[in-house]
Amino acid sequence: MKVSIRPLQEKDKDAIRIILQETHMFRDDEIDVAISVIDESLDGHEESGYWSYVAINPDDRVVGFSIIGPNPITIGTYDLYWIAVDQSQQGKGVGRELLMYAEKLVTGKKGRLIIAETSSRPIYLRTRNFYKQQGYSELAQIRDYYNVGDDLIIFGKYLKEV
Repeated sequence: MKVSIRPLQEKDKDAIRIILQETHMFRDDEIDVAISVIDESLDGHEESGYWSYVAINPDDRVVGFSIIGPNPITIGTYDLYWIAVDQSQQGKGVGRELLMYAEKLVTGKKGRLIIAETSSRPIYLRTRNFYKQQGYSELAQIRDYYNVGDDLIIFGKYLKEV
């Protein structure tokens, strides 16, 4: 699917909340955190450390979003805080477009590494496979991080040689 990527705007928040709810992957408190991070990015723009973008389909509908930002205690490492795609648009390249946009942005800022964290729960298998398909490697796993039986899996991609 052909999408355009643009900075997230206040008017996009309701669509993003719906996307997060309809994936059935996030608890209400996690969705609240995503909206809080979006609010920070809207208030502080790039200075907030959170850079938020949406994928828009040809009908001008939000079909995905991502939030990325520099890790403030590193030189050249960026965190992919959120990436989510409308349930009906998953598997159609929207996530890949958002991730490629983020990688291009990070490269333009002289970034060298993107870190993405996710869960080990079975519902996140597609997410883990997505990162692998985009050239991300599993760098670490922390047992029982989110909850007992729910490990943190950290993926990373080096954008240029260290």
